[in-house]
Amino acid sequence: MSQALNDAVHWADLTADRLIRQEDKETYTLASGITPSGVVHFGNFREVMTTELVARGLKKRGKKVRFIFSWDDYDTFRKVPANLPKQDELSQFLFQPIVDTPDPFGEHESYAAHHEKSFEAQLKKMGIDLEPIYQSKKYKTGAYKEQIKLTLAKKDVIAGILNKWRSTPLSDDWMPVSVYCEKCNRDKTTATSYDGHNKLNYTCDSEDCKHTGSVDLDTTSRVKLPWRMDWPMRWSVEKVDFEPGGKDHSSQGGSFTTAKDIVSEVYGWKAPMYLQYDFVSIKGMGGKMSSSKGNLVTVNDVLDVYEPEMVRWIFASYKTNIDFGLSFDLDVIKNYEDFDRMERMAYGIEPGNDKKVAMAKRVYELSQIGDHPSEMPFQPAFRHLCNVLQINDLDIKRARSFYTNEIKNERDERRFQERALRAAYWIENSAPEEFKFSLNKEPVKIEMNHKESTFLYELHNFLKSEWNHITDDKMLHERMYEMIHAQELEPMPVFTLLYKKLIGLEKGPKLAGFIRTIGMERVLKLLVP
Repeated sequence: MSQALNDAVHWADLTADRLIRQEDKETYTLASGITPSGVVHFGNFREVMTTELVARGLKKRGKKVRFIFSWDDYDTFRKVPANLPKQDELSQFLFQPIVDTPDPFGEHESYAAHHEKSFEAQLKKMGIDLEPIYQSKKYKTGAYKEQIKLTLAKKDVIAGILNKWRSTPLSDDWMPVSVYCEKCNRDKTTATSYDGHNKLNYTCDSEDCKHTGSVDLDTTSRVKLPWRMDWPMRWSVEKVDFEPGGKDHSSQGGSFTTAKDIVSEVYGWKAPMYLQYDFVSIKGMGGKMSSSKGNLVTVNDVLDVYEPEMVRWIFASYKTNIDFGLSFDLDVIKNYEDFDRMERMAYGIEPGNDKKVAMAKRVYELSQIGDHPSEMPFQPAFRHLCNVLQINDLDIKRARSFYTNEIKNERDERRFQERALRAAYWIENSAPEEFKFSLNKEPVKIEMNHKESTFLYELHNFLKSEWNHITDDKMLHERMYEMIHAQELEPMPVFTLLYKKLIGLEKGPKLAGFIRTIGMERVLKLLVP
């Protein structure tokens, strides 16, 4: 066994080890998939990231990985999401295949393609390379016709498996297939009989159709397997070794329970190794995200605030069966601080016990897109960067001048630009109002008593004469307190006075560091007695 296997500390590596122990081979097929019923949201992304991290574990062990991603775009369009345009037009395609529903934005060949291409582009930003499989093409080209016949032939076996978990048994005339009506293209049909070879009869139950027809399974593209049969069937076709699933599929008697039996008893294959993943929530949203309901946040929305490596780090930091929430409020600052701390630990700059350091290194590896930097990238602290940006009216180019001496290479430059863009976006769109400020452009006249005027005069003189000798925030902080006490003033009213002079507010960032960040020229202009 390799050193990598002996040193496994992360759940993705442990899962890779289990796969190898189960069957040691050159290439493993890992699967994931989504129905493009609406905008693909950040919660869906957990399935992709779970598979991606296991793929990284296998690759570290010298294995090849085929990462397939099934777009279930031959599923039925059952609900018009509330967040999409052309609601009336879309409603005309209810109960038809998603792939046959038009793109309401007029950008792609179908509703399905619009959401598929959007999500695939987001995956590229996250450094995820996979093989998309469009299930509509598989069904429409007859790739599954033999599996459909086999499913019909074994319908009694399938019914017996499903009935173990049903309170009401399936009827004797139940059929394990869906049919899209030849006349209205909807799946509101009932398969009525099968001749055991290739002829399937059906009736359409739509009130405005009531068509009765028959299809030839050797030539038709209108027959599809429902999810409980479709999932295990595809395991057998693609020879899947690993696939995760959400809580809704993982409960006792759920679709994974029945799929395990169906794949072996009907399709002659074995169930893949399975990991349950829990839900991802967005702080303040409440409940589970849903594409069909339209209450969601996308990967792109998250990337507006978090760097790609940070998003990967967040997923890699949690075991799959633990739910977590992502924040867009002040917790964003803490998340950046936690990421930076982990990065420092991974590079040996911040101490930690052996277990924590080992985990930090592995999580950091899993979070990387592209080559692992040989040196730790520049870390502009997010809170401080927000202050620098606001001091400079969110002008990233001007803010960069503050960090000129710290940006040493291309990776440092990318880190600054990516983080500054996200900090500026967060300030404008998500930061609490009390966090925001704007530096006064001209001196503000404020009524002061004699002691306050004297203090401000002395502070102004001190900053003018000693600015280049102030070595750190602590030194300035202590000197300000000395001047405050010399005038027998209370600190809080004085700080309020200074904030009003600088930003027109009663409070703001920590004052000593804030003054130093603003710079001597502008501070002296605004803190006139």
